[in-house]
Amino acid sequence: MKLLKARVQNFRSIIDSGDFDIETLKTIMVGPNEAGKTVLLKALQQLNKPTDVQGFEALRDYPRSKFNDIDTGKVDPKNVTVVTGIFELEDIDKTDIPVEFHNCKYKVWKNLDNKSYHSLIDSPNRITFKEIKPDLLRLIAHLDTQYTIQTPNDESKKPSIIINSIISDLEETANLSIEKCKNLKSFLDSNYSFIEEENEKEENRFEKLKKQIEFNINYDSVLTTLDKKTPVFILFNNYFKVKPSVHLEHLATRTEQNILDDEFYDYGNLCLLKLLGFSARELSELGKAQSPNINNPDALKLYKDKLDTRSYKLNAASVRLTEEIKKVWMPNPDRPEADKVKVTADGQYLKVVVEDDIGVDIELDQRSEGFQWLVSFFVVFFAEAMDKHKNAILLLDEPGMSLHGLKQRDFRDTITRLANQNQTIYTTHSPFLVGPDELDLVRVVELKNRKEGTKVHTTISSSDPAGLLPLQEALGYDLAQSLFAQQRNLILEGITDYWYLEASAQLLRDAGIEILNDKIALVFANSAGKVVYYATILFAHNLKVAALLDSDAAGDQAAQQENLVHTLGNRNILRTKDFVSGIAKPEIEDLLRDTLISIVKNENGVDLTSIATSQLNRPIVDIFEKEIANFSKYKLAKSFVKWTRNHEAKDLSAKEQTNLQNLIQQINKVLK
Repeated sequence: MKLLKARVQNFRSIIDSGDFDIETLKTIMVGPNEAGKTVLLKALQQLNKPTDVQGFEALRDYPRSKFNDIDTGKVDPKNVTVVTGIFELEDIDKTDIPVEFHNCKYKVWKNLDNKSYHSLIDSPNRITFKEIKPDLLRLIAHLDTQYTIQTPNDESKKPSIIINSIISDLEETANLSIEKCKNLKSFLDSNYSFIEEENEKEENRFEKLKKQIEFNINYDSVLTTLDKKTPVFILFNNYFKVKPSVHLEHLATRTEQNILDDEFYDYGNLCLLKLLGFSARELSELGKAQSPNINNPDALKLYKDKLDTRSYKLNAASVRLTEEIKKVWMPNPDRPEADKVKVTADGQYLKVVVEDDIGVDIELDQRSEGFQWLVSFFVVFFAEAMDKHKNAILLLDEPGMSLHGLKQRDFRDTITRLANQNQTIYTTHSPFLVGPDELDLVRVVELKNRKEGTKVHTTISSSDPAGLLPLQEALGYDLAQSLFAQQRNLILEGITDYWYLEASAQLLRDAGIEILNDKIALVFANSAGKVVYYATILFAHNLKVAALLDSDAAGDQAAQQENLVHTLGNRNILRTKDFVSGIAKPEIEDLLRDTLISIVKNENGVDLTSIATSQLNRPIVDIFEKEIANFSKYKLAKSFVKWTRNHEAKDLSAKEQTNLQNLIQQINKVLK
């Protein structure tokens, strides 16, 4: 299952986050310090937490400003919903449930008293007693006529008497519980033989009732099945650290007596032991064990096997950690950057050391904070994901903050790799952990004031500039890297133009239809009016420059600027009207008119095909803005990017393929 949508309420700084979408692979929560990003992850984990994670505690977790409502009994924790998640079923989930439930979604919510509840969305409704009552009573009346009464005592065997004991306490509007359904099904099965032979009407009634009752049984069975398939939520916090050296006897005693140190500080080493497959006591006892009498070969072999098992497991864990860390750390061979991790046991001490480039073992805490963080991350990740790795959702709280910016950029690729196996949600305020092509994955977390609490914005918007700062920095860094790095540059009006062109070009490239020259950098100027500034700067550095402008009023005004015409020449100023026919003042969206109409129908439930067909010369964005409440060009572009991830070029209309092909050919030509 994949988490599709979530909502957090009544939890610490969060009064009501509002509903927010979760991406299929990875979702990025961006916001300043104290906005509530960590709180969001902690709440989400409670949807299906690991067994050793503490649940909600009303005293600590209910918003402090409203705690008097709990204390005075005005609010009952069992009626306070804290976190809600809606899951989308994957093909593997559908194999174990009846086909009529394949298109449903699974909803889970958890209240402050730690009780969880679940239901199905977009599935047929449960059958109520009211729906079956008329047919049930008519069938019973028929069955009553089929019994032969021999003595007065036989009356107790009549169906009407038996059924009354099952349905007497049912209200008409009540859903039939699983227990009631099973009792009714058992009654029907045992009394089928009393239906008058060849009475088609009553036999049909019987089959209808049985089908309705079995549907309710299946409904509850589906809920039980999906509950078992719900992914576990694994939270990694920056505070989890692996100590370089742990005294096993001390840790074993503290674990057994439940007097552990700070939960974050001990947690890393408990995860390391879990990864190794030993308890602290087992390793401690092995460290104390004396060699048995050499004249007892069985005892000697057992002792040797135990030591070898410890050695092999430590070695296997060391190799695994080293392989993963190398993929991110990528040590520079020209610099003394260590990358080989070794986990060893020496008597009562479990040690984590790093082997340097000349073979010397150095304690982990003598390496950089960034390297220590990576080791701790992978230890906790592998330990918590054991046996659940294929069905886990990863929650990463400010990952890699102690890594250098460029190492963070590399770690972003690691997060993508993890997300391909496990849906991932992570928080950050680092621009290096937000890729320029990942802005559609971003959710902005904001805390305007304590009274409103933390909010999650599904669009890139915030009243607090600090919330958008990482995105601005990410775009600025990428722009600085790309502005003068490529000899050929195409300037676009805004981020949505960038998304449309980049995603469409990738579709055509994958299909081998048309390839946008990969030496052309796509640069967006944030508005048509700023295109001239970017063009002037790039042209001044003797770079090849072209611009793509919409054919609306803003695009016309920019295209007619004397400086732009002088800098680029008319040949290098491309207009959308040159690639779309029959539309007055077309924008880039009109190149994808048919597909966007289909996306709007699926996303907004509004079918505008007939309107668009009858108004072929009208820009599609104009139609959307008039017919759809609170229409957003940003949301539409984001939806298109998501659409391309699950579709191919052949899913575009023939006209759209031609439009895009002509556009890319012209871009390649003017920037040859």
